[in-house]
Amino acid sequence: MFKKLSAEFIGTFVLVFGGCGSAIFAAGYPGLGIGFAGVALAFGLTVLMMAFAVGHISGGHFNPAVTLGLFAGGRIHASTILPYIISQVLGGIAAAAVLYGIANGHPGFDATVSGFAANGYGQHSPAGYSLYAAMICEGVLTAIFLIVIHGATDKRAPAGFAPIAIGLALTLIHLVSIPVTNTSVNPARSTAVALFQGSWAIQQLWVFWLMPIVGGIIGGLVYRFVLASKD
Repeated sequence: MFKKLSAEFIGTFVLVFGGCGSAIFAAGYPGLGIGFAGVALAFGLTVLMMAFAVGHISGGHFNPAVTLGLFAGGRIHASTILPYIISQVLGGIAAAAVLYGIANGHPGFDATVSGFAANGYGQHSPAGYSLYAAMICEGVLTAIFLIVIHGATDKRAPAGFAPIAIGLALTLIHLVSIPVTNTSVNPARSTAVALFQGSWAIQQLWVFWLMPIVGGIIGGLVYRFVLASKD
């Protein structure tokens, strides 16, 4: 179990460091910024590469909503849930701490002002979307993500391509939802940066635990009872 938990910690660390780091440092860089598309690709690439790197050790969840969705889909045992989620959250926080340390090296940095890649709704949504819109977006997209994960790792699926499908799915999810919530679909990612943003992100964090978990469980149940093989 130690190796599995270490893989989840490291995988989530890289996800937050790569994805949120691209948003914090590179998305708005004058003249050369990578923009929404670049951040979306960064998140997708981190999942793709870490799924290849350590997915064979832990299953490559890197996300509490994925862990709970896979449990709902009948893929993992209940005893896995809590240790995995703790490892994921700690990995995300460790990555956010490193990002915070780097960001503090820039004159005038203030996480409460910049947002520190935190997820939000209302006035803290990148495009001003409401709580209602944020909840629908996070729930539906996480459900879709879990359907893709279940399908790509199904025994009937082509072998060896699951990380590619999952990484591309996360890229698409970000392309849709960055303007709405700055894209969570991952409570560990949201928690990590919210702790360092330190104000409104913590107050709104409940949405980015509730809706990804609800969506993940729905996605797992849909695949299990509607799409999975019955043999």
